[in-house]
Parts: sequence; structure tokens; C-alpha cells
Amino acid sequence: MEPTDQIIVALDCDNRAAADAIVERLGDECRFYKVGLELLTAVGPDVIEHLVAQGKEVFLDLKLFEIPNSVAGAVRAAGALGVSMVTVHSMGGVGIMAAAVDAARDFPHLRVLALTVVTSMSDGDLADIGVGGSTQEQVRRLAQLAAKAGCHGVIASPQDAAAVRSALGADALIVTPGVALPGESPGEHARSGTPRAAITAGATHIVVGRSVTRAPDPAAALRLVRADLGS
Repeated sequence: MEPTDQIIVALDCDNRAAADAIVERLGDECRFYKVGLELLTAVGPDVIEHLVAQGKEVFLDLKLFEIPNSVAGAVRAAGALGVSMVTVHSMGGVGIMAAAVDAARDFPHLRVLALTVVTSMSDGDLADIGVGGSTQEQVRRLAQLAAKAGCHGVIASPQDAAAVRSALGADALIVTPGVALPGESPGEHARSGTPRAAITAGATHIVVGRSVTRAPDPAAALRLVRADLGS
């Protein structure tokens, strides 16, 4: 996979104008964008349709965690919008994940990815909610559950990518948020890593946000990310 295909830029914006400005400034430098709950709630699904109409791929990060029927309906809606990836929460169990996978079958290009443990959580955070063991143990457990449910891959931190690849084998998609360039602050991510480290560990895609979107020159920043992948 070429570095250009491995980079997903997160449109973590609260208005349409800001999102459109980022896409315009990146132009042909970027072909894959993440739309999350903030942007979707603020402006609605039209932003997704607009990206797809421009030939962009969309990773719709919904982290679905509901009864199976509701999850299936949301996945079908995502497929109808033309998105390439949609997320479901692995903590919902096999029933919820399997419902998402089944709903995606009518959309050949739609991939269902299971969120394992969000990158802002540490071992202590898991203990607070009654989950024993380390974050890496929990990520591996949930990744294997996602595979059992038929998910196409998982969302995991750069630090968990190697263990997930070992658990899931060569074919699974592994998308890693919490990525920052060398020397940059990881921000709110407790388990971060560089682009190169994530891909070397087994990730298929990395998600970059402020490193690119808040840079004075987003296109130049994206080229730095691509260079780190190729170094």
C-alpha cells in the first residue's frame, strides 16, 4: 500500500466552512478523510456526500454502541452515503458487531472496524470501570472478539498495533489514531506513536489530525507525514 493510501486526515471541526477549507487546501495531497461525531452532528451528512462526490474516501467514526437493530440501521445509512469505513464499539459484544457486518454486506466497499480501547485511556482508566489487566491485554481480547464477529479490522493505538497484528494475522485492517510526528506533543492520547512506528508495527492506516489540519501549511505538513512513512 502506498503511503498516500495509508493516511487518513481527521476533519475534527465544528463547522462546514472549516472542514471545506482543510479539504481545499490539501487538494490532491489527500484522498481519505475521517468524519467524526463532532462534524457530523454540527453539519449533518451532506459533508460526507460532498467528500464522496469529490472522489474522496470517508472513514465515518461513529463508534456505534446500541442494540443490534439500531446499529444495523446506522451501518446501512453509512453505506448509502458512500463511506468506506464505519466504526462499531467492540465492547458491545459479538451480537452488535455481527449485526454491523451483516448490514454492510449490501455495500461492497464498506468496511466495518471495531474500536478496541480509545487512545486516551490508560491501565488506570480501565481499572476505574472494572476492567482488569492492561490496555494491551484488553485490546487484544477485543480484537479477537471483533474477528470472531466478522469485522474487517479494528481501531487500536500505535502502541497496540503489533499485538493486534499478531492476533489477527495479515489480512485485517488496523487503523491507528493517536499519531503524531516525531517531537510533537501527543495531546490527549495516552498511547501514541509516530506514523512510521505505527505502520512498522502492523497498522494499515494512520489517522492524523491537528499535526496537519492546524499547521500553517496543511499540505506541507501532510507531506512530512508521508515522508516519515517512507523513511
